[in-house]
Amino acid sequence: MLFALDVTERDGWEIVEVTGELELATAPRLRQQVVSLVGANCVRVVLDLTRVDFIDSVGLGVVVGALKRTRGRGGDLRVVAPQERVRSLFAVTRLDEIIEVVDSVEAALGAGPVPSAPTESSRSAEQRIDG
Repeated sequence: MLFALDVTERDGWEIVEVTGELELATAPRLRQQVVSLVGANCVRVVLDLTRVDFIDSVGLGVVVGALKRTRGRGGDLRVVAPQERVRSLFAVTRLDEIIEVVDSVEAALGAGPVPSAPTESSRSAEQRIDG
């Protein structure tokens, strides 16, 4: 099974390009990459899922964990997911209410300022995820 992570920096954002399936066997590698980035104070992260074929619940959990890690340090997480099958997972789980999901890296970089504090709607969405 092909799985790869490629990290580049652009406009103050770390772009993590994920290739392959994001699932039980591969998700820990993405989690470790995000932990390393945040540990190095790189808290503005774009997850580029353009080349992801499949995401399971473990993979989605890693994305939520990445969101909590980056926002917990004053940063942000944005997701690039142009394919309908991946994008629909974020809609069905309502993660698209708390994570910026866009069609391209360019759109992610231009999506607006990093939020300084959670909004009321993001707090209630985060509570639904946590509880």
